[in-house]
Amino acid sequence: MSRSTRRIAGVAIAGACAAALAAPALAAPTAGSSTGSAPGKTQFPIQILSFNDFHGNLEAPTGSSGKLQTGPLSTNTTEVGGVEYLASHLKRARVGHPDTVTVAAGDMVGASPLLSAAFHDEPTVESLNSLGLDITAVGNHEFDEGFKELQRLQNGGCIDDGDGANNQNSCPAGTFTGANFQYLAANVLEKSSGRTILPPYAIKNFNGAKVGFIGMTLKETPNIVTASGVAGLEFTDEVATANKLVPVLKAQGVNAIVVLLHQGGNVPASTPYDFTCKGGGTLSADSPIIPIAKGLDPAIDMIISGHTHQPYVCNLPDPEGKPRLVTSASSFGRLYTETNVTYDRRTSDIVRPTQSDAVQRLVTRDVADAAQTELIAKYKKLVKSIADKVLGQIVGTSVSKAQNAAGESSLGDLIADAQVADPSVVTGGKTPVVAFMNPGGIRADLAADANGNVTYASAFTVQPFNNYLVSMDVTGQGIYDLLNQQFNGTNSAGSPKVLQISNGFTYSYTQLGKGTETKTDDTASVDDGSVKLNGVPVDKAATYRIVTNNFLSDGGDGFPAFKAGTGKYFGGLDIDGFAAYLTAHSPYSPLVPSRISRVLVP
Repeated sequence: MSRSTRRIAGVAIAGACAAALAAPALAAPTAGSSTGSAPGKTQFPIQILSFNDFHGNLEAPTGSSGKLQTGPLSTNTTEVGGVEYLASHLKRARVGHPDTVTVAAGDMVGASPLLSAAFHDEPTVESLNSLGLDITAVGNHEFDEGFKELQRLQNGGCIDDGDGANNQNSCPAGTFTGANFQYLAANVLEKSSGRTILPPYAIKNFNGAKVGFIGMTLKETPNIVTASGVAGLEFTDEVATANKLVPVLKAQGVNAIVVLLHQGGNVPASTPYDFTCKGGGTLSADSPIIPIAKGLDPAIDMIISGHTHQPYVCNLPDPEGKPRLVTSASSFGRLYTETNVTYDRRTSDIVRPTQSDAVQRLVTRDVADAAQTELIAKYKKLVKSIADKVLGQIVGTSVSKAQNAAGESSLGDLIADAQVADPSVVTGGKTPVVAFMNPGGIRADLAADANGNVTYASAFTVQPFNNYLVSMDVTGQGIYDLLNQQFNGTNSAGSPKVLQISNGFTYSYTQLGKGTETKTDDTASVDDGSVKLNGVPVDKAATYRIVTNNFLSDGGDGFPAFKAGTGKYFGGLDIDGFAAYLTAHSPYSPLVPSRISRVLVP
């Protein structure tokens, strides 16, 4: 039995073996007795507390990331979030509920603020241990540093990272014991063995009343994570994976089954935090969770979802057309969902919950948990020398990541300029002439203090992934291909991804559709002959040296044209190039985006 299994009282963990799904779960300690689940009671309540997409937000998030809409207007907002408050809210919620379990739907770590990321997200694992998380699915961001690192977060141990190399430092206090909670990865297989990298399911035992949890990430994870993070792994279909596990659980007397899934739905714009389909609302028709919910075995009683960072409590039909509860609790610890279900010993199952059984709870910033406050203070002291380093100054208080109508942003221009200027990607006398940056990798505005000073912490908040810069040769035709891939394939109508480009590179594209600023249902294509470098049209037959990050280099975000690049050379980290550029160009004055032009045709 693994050490992580022994730490979870009352939860049996399945052996991590997809090749033998019918094998019984490993033995586990029996949960302590409780009055609610006393064997003499035919029915008793079980409380399920859930959240998702925490992303290492130990301190209360700021700006729009620290608010949720609480009224009919988008301006009706409340400041929420922060693990000190999430922990205290969860503790209070458990009072009077002897049979309770706390679960999550992935992305607990990754794309984290510096306070956690500087220490390989070890602080977040310690924090989640303290707040009482029992079980979580893996999300795509759990693979940012590779699955071996994910396994280390589960099992403990330190990285020999040179005591702060690349502005990261594993085990600054000397030890890291790993997660007390259990990560589940039912649909993530190691190709060499055919085994899941972590257990596919866990069983929570309430005095003989068993509830099974199947944990999965979205099958498209390889498309949105750098290739090195998922090398050697296979991500299987969510529906097929979960449905194969249903008879495995039933063979162990588990009829109550909950799926923890890092894939979700979308809600209409300007939606309050307590959005519920009960009030007449509906998830967007293109929500990825809808076809998954329709395919999951009717024996599955409930789906707790994530990934889309949306708040909702909805019923979606199962394959038999019967309603089944699907929930999601926004992101960053701003919200959690409380679902109260009834367990019936006669059927060894829970009565399928409905929308009225689930309530969204705001994580208001009133009472702070002392243990979490202490943990944050400890790591703030340890990270201070890295975080407070001033890189330079900007004119004004921030550089915005907000994209204009053509999809270009002031911050995107700055980052692309920093990448093309980074000397670490020059090799064999070849210097990149243009940089391409994915907009999804720009996580926040670049903020300065009252004196215009920009710190490393602020720069890291903008680019928290520690991606490497990669230079390569591409043809002019390849450049046209990748620019058009902004609007087709997985980036087709409704979800274009406009790459940010460096100074001297310009182009225009024509957008067909409504002839308005609304991009939904529009189509677009790059105008032939409009792509220019320093005013000279790009020759489709010529070769150009470009630079991007390793995520895009591997074809991420739906840009397979990058994979065709040749002579690839890995330079330094993107955050280091960004930091160096800010220092070299201080004080920096934000530019008005003007490199990309859009022509609307009704």
